[in-house]
Amino acid sequence: MPVQIGSATHSFSDPTGLLSDCHRRVEMFMSSLKAVADSSDRPLNDESRRALETSLRYFREAAPKHTADEEESLFPRLRRIDNPELRAALVKLDVLEKDHRWAEPLHAQADELGRRYLTLGSLDPQDSEQFRSVVTQLQEMYTRHIELEDREIFPVAKKVLEEDTSRQIAAEMEARRGLKPLVKLNAETQK
Repeated sequence: MPVQIGSATHSFSDPTGLLSDCHRRVEMFMSSLKAVADSSDRPLNDESRRALETSLRYFREAAPKHTADEEESLFPRLRRIDNPELRAALVKLDVLEKDHRWAEPLHAQADELGRRYLTLGSLDPQDSEQFRSVVTQLQEMYTRHIELEDREIFPVAKKVLEEDTSRQIAAEMEARRGLKPLVKLNAETQK
């Protein structure tokens, strides 16, 4: 079941809006993970256990789909568009993709330490410190990364993407989630 943040969410008919909605989920789960990591010098209580399980699952299962939405569906199509307004934003796509690669080993560490915390109910001081450090680094990166995408990339993408291209992106996003496309593609788009 999707998590709705705030009073409105976007649908697959607005892929950049949906990607931005996903950022709200990243922020929410990152905040939850940070709160648990910051208290990892204490035994895990029931509330923290639920928060940790949910956050780790989100970053293990859902977040990679978001990255694929950007790197496999949105960014390549933006790179093929020749538009003066888009050129400045395109320069930043390499930075965003490097952020994704940089975060992968940190997510793996956070997942390993978080699972250890769940299994043992506590972490030794060294693991606790490492867990806090890894999660803090991830949170700092996501703050910068999300701001760049939400303020510079997604607004211009929404302006320059043609309707058929947006539909293609949406269909790919739906397919990654095992959904039947709600957004219909015309015969030309499917070729």
